[in-house]
Amino acid sequence: MQELEMSVFRNFGKDWALVTAGNMENYNTMTIGWGGLGTLWGRDVATIYVKPIRYTHEFLEKNEYFTVTFFPGEYKKDLSLLGSRSGRDGDKVAATRLTPVAVGESVGFQEACLTLLCRKIYRQDMIREAMPPEVAERWYSDEEPHTMYVGEVVEILR
Repeated sequence: MQELEMSVFRNFGKDWALVTAGNMENYNTMTIGWGGLGTLWGRDVATIYVKPIRYTHEFLEKNEYFTVTFFPGEYKKDLSLLGSRSGRDGDKVAATRLTPVAVGESVGFQEACLTLLCRKIYRQDMIREAMPPEVAERWYSDEEPHTMYVGEVVEILR
C-alpha cells in the first residue's frame, strides 16, 4: 500500500469529505465530518459513519465499494450543499462544481485532491445503549444511530 500522510482530525472534522457509493449510472454522495483512518485485521482501512435515514446509506448497503474523497478548501461550499440536500430529491451534484468520475467499481470526483477507494469489509449499527447517555441524547434523541462502515483501502488516488 502507498504511504499516506494527512491530518485526519482536520481533514474529516473541519474540512469534511464526501463518501460515495454506487456506479456512474446510479450513485449517491454525501458530506461526512466523522471518520477515521487506521489499520484493522492487518489491512489499511477507512471508517465512516452514516445515519440510516440518509439516502447514501442505501447505496452503502447495496454496494461492495465506496470512495472517500477530500478536496481543496475552495470546494467547501460544494461540500456544504452536498451535505444539506438529499439525492432522493434530484441530482444534487449538478448544483455543484464537481465532476463525477469512475474510480474502480465506484465513483469519485475529478476535483478531489485525495480519493480513497475502499472495499467494504465490515458494517455495524451503532447501539444507543452502549453510548454515554449525553451522547445518545445529543445526537440520537429523535433518529436512529449511525451505521459504521469499515472499508479496506484498496487504492489511493492523488
